[in-house]
Amino acid sequence: MNPLASALADRLRTSDNHLVVLTEGVWQHHPWPEVLERAENVAERLLDADVDAVGLVGEPTVEFIAAIFGAFLADAAVSILPGPIRGADAAQWAQSTLARFDGIGVRRVLSNGTHFDGLAAAGGPLPVDALTDVASTSRSTAFVAPSGPAATAILQGTAGSTGTPRTVRLSPEAVLANLDGLNARIGVTPADVGCSWLPLYHDMGLSFLLSGALGGTDVWQAPTAAFQASPFRWLTWLTESRGTITAAPNMAYGLIGKYSRRVTDVDLSPLRFALNGGEPVDVELTQRFAAEMARFGFSEGALSPSYGLAESTCAVTVPVPGVGMRVDETPIRTADGGTSSRRHAVLGEAIPGMSVRIEPREGIGAEHHDREIGDILIRGSSMMSGYVGQTPRDPESWFPTGDLGYFTDGGLVVCGRAKEIITVAGRNVFPAEVERVAATVPGVREGAVVAVGIGERSIRPGLAVVAEFRGPDEAGARADLMRLVASVCGVMPADVTFVRPGSLPRTSSGKLRRLEVRRDLEDGRR
Repeated sequence: MNPLASALADRLRTSDNHLVVLTEGVWQHHPWPEVLERAENVAERLLDADVDAVGLVGEPTVEFIAAIFGAFLADAAVSILPGPIRGADAAQWAQSTLARFDGIGVRRVLSNGTHFDGLAAAGGPLPVDALTDVASTSRSTAFVAPSGPAATAILQGTAGSTGTPRTVRLSPEAVLANLDGLNARIGVTPADVGCSWLPLYHDMGLSFLLSGALGGTDVWQAPTAAFQASPFRWLTWLTESRGTITAAPNMAYGLIGKYSRRVTDVDLSPLRFALNGGEPVDVELTQRFAAEMARFGFSEGALSPSYGLAESTCAVTVPVPGVGMRVDETPIRTADGGTSSRRHAVLGEAIPGMSVRIEPREGIGAEHHDREIGDILIRGSSMMSGYVGQTPRDPESWFPTGDLGYFTDGGLVVCGRAKEIITVAGRNVFPAEVERVAATVPGVREGAVVAVGIGERSIRPGLAVVAEFRGPDEAGARADLMRLVASVCGVMPADVTFVRPGSLPRTSSGKLRRLEVRRDLEDGRR
């Protein structure tokens, strides 16, 4: 049995805690030994069919989660893909999903509910089985694990927000190292309770589930769609579960903080670690969340802005619990010779087994005075074996993340993606900074602003802002946005475009697709 499967099986077999899943609005409790029994049934079916890579699509039921563990027990790689987004053609989604699975080497697909119905009806090269048929609880014989080594445990899709999505190969050893490192940093014990609504096809959501299982905690898992339908239910779930650990992207903290007047009758006092990751951390929004939730017992020391990526299984840098969000504020020179400031969240130090370094890049960060901004490189025990279809990577080599950042007291600061940096009149502008400022204009939706460079090959490249807007005075809001960005960021936007709410393109995990917006602008489609 591979080390990841062995560690999980040993923990689940003896655990007194539960997996708790929200099914049709009701929390259902499943002891971890029961989940292991279901996983062993899945593993046996995969072994009998000689499946070395399995695909999963569906809601996070107990059968779905057991199938993840079952793939590990069978030494099979698991790939989890999202269901169709609202407005998608179900038949086309099913065909493209099966084709994507087939392209990365998946040989059998397991699914549930309407997802199963659509995939089964699509036909194609891959058999599709119902999870309820393969993840039952009863066993008549003892499970016999395979003895050979497993090269890959997880086939993790990247977000594709800055280019074409790719699939990462993660070995059992790498996944186990990342989970161990994360749990060690957080100090996870069986007394903890994890509560999450993150999608399991995303590296952060899957890591949250697996780290909780490995730590022997209670894990409460809600469908992402339930959060999307009513985001404030997250706080209710934390109250009901008495959750001590949770995780969410910046968007969720900002949304709760902004509309905190709607929050009543919740108790967040047990929460000791609230990870903020998966997208750039907005300091003001996160601080607003802490201030507003304090009246419900939330401790600001629980705030934990962190950094990770699929290529490192998930976690790279994570702060020590109880420290809270540290902020690095740097003065910058503006275009008119004055000064402004940038505020960045400090994202903690590397977890055990991982290392981070900054490689200087000429021409970056001149406005940051003493901050030496450069390319963020990582390596360590959690790293991927490589991308599907590409040459395996040297495990001792440094991996360029594509992000720019620097070190300060308390750890790593990430400024933005190197590919997305905007250069205007010799100044380097990070999109996230412009987007945060633009989102403060009344009528502009927070988390729904994209800043991109346009005309980069022309004599006069410029900054363009595209934002979802709802309000009576577009012209006035546009003027306010341009004035505010020019005053705070030191660059005057060459173009501001307002679009209807919900129309900006996003990845399946909710990240804005900046490059797609830029292509649309250049093609005249916005």
